[in-house]
Amino acid sequence: MSASSATKSSKSSQNAIAAYMRDRGARARAAAREIARADTGLKNACLFSLARILVEESAAILDANAADLREARAAKLDEALIDRLELNAARVEAMADGVRQIANLADPVGEITELKQRPSGIQVGRMRVPLGVVGIIYESRPNVTADAAALCLKSGNAAILRGGSEALRSNLAIAQCIERALIEAGLPRDAVQVLDTTDRRTVTEMVAMPEYVDVIIPRGGKGLVAAVSEAARVPVIKHLDGVCHVFIDAAADPEKAIAVAVNAKTQRYGTCNTMETLLVDAAIAERVLPELGRIYAEAGVELRGCERTRRLVDDARPATEDDWHAEYLAPVLAVKVVDGLDEAIDHIARYGSHHTDSIVTENYSTSRRFLREVDSSSVMVNASTRFADGYEYGLGAEIGISTDKFHARGPVGLEGLTSLKWIVLGDGQVR
Repeated sequence: MSASSATKSSKSSQNAIAAYMRDRGARARAAAREIARADTGLKNACLFSLARILVEESAAILDANAADLREARAAKLDEALIDRLELNAARVEAMADGVRQIANLADPVGEITELKQRPSGIQVGRMRVPLGVVGIIYESRPNVTADAAALCLKSGNAAILRGGSEALRSNLAIAQCIERALIEAGLPRDAVQVLDTTDRRTVTEMVAMPEYVDVIIPRGGKGLVAAVSEAARVPVIKHLDGVCHVFIDAAADPEKAIAVAVNAKTQRYGTCNTMETLLVDAAIAERVLPELGRIYAEAGVELRGCERTRRLVDDARPATEDDWHAEYLAPVLAVKVVDGLDEAIDHIARYGSHHTDSIVTENYSTSRRFLREVDSSSVMVNASTRFADGYEYGLGAEIGISTDKFHARGPVGLEGLTSLKWIVLGDGQVR
């Protein structure tokens, strides 16, 4: 093929992708108007149908996922990614349960708050409304397909979902369940569209369609989120990484401290709310670090520590500057001994990612300072960072965890997928 022919072929392919995405966007925009006016009962019926269908089709979903896993392992993909990709019967049931929880949540759409009477006689308030069309770009996790669909439907939004190539079969199997549920409920089938191609140009097109897409939510690695944010012409709800900390204060209960620190790291390695750096007050380090070192060693966790840490934990490797910045998503943990609360807060401010940070302490004043001064989307006292999750927060599920300050922060559930508009109620008043 000549250079000229190759260029024409490339342009033709690009034009085809652009047309494909414009068609998807136009259909989503039309569906968004319908789903925005759907009543709560209809949306809930759709979600309960979806939960039922996911369980009914569990075998087909797992077969599709097994094919994705075989290909991922053959391609020698990272183990943390494979962990996020893998489904089993329990995870499919958890998906269905998450959808049921969303159905049982109060519908935020149409809620009127802050209604106040003005001297003119008008009443002024705010009404919660859908965002419109939500574009979601994600990697690995097939459960995001069901969670995102359910959250967008309940909040009255249409969704365009673009998963990663490693999960294409799994995502399309779940998409078939979503389409069945929409049809059963009499809702527009275009209200949730799962793209059936993983061509990277679909992302480029989606993030540059403000006429069709109102907000983009990227879920995946730091590289994906950064690339989407840089290219987007529509608002982006995002977090770049999850460098989460646990600080064991001098006034901590050692038993609680050990339990929290172990769970925050070992309960699951490949998640954004897993602890990546452990900070320990020097006053309590000798009481907790040797025992933590033993438990982490048994769990296969590699420790990378400061000089004072290494004096207390023989197996710890020297930590470098890069370790304090690292989101490992693996059985590796950075450990630093600090001199008090101020140094702990300073370390988090310098190296943290504003995701989730926790303190273990029995001192009320210390805990209040930590809550007030640590600038993260979730700040905890005497609890594992692994609780930073929409399901655990009672949101039913989450569409992502935002470390931005506008318009949503922390786990993004139903309210995060809505906006507020001003409403005025009058009786013929003129100004």
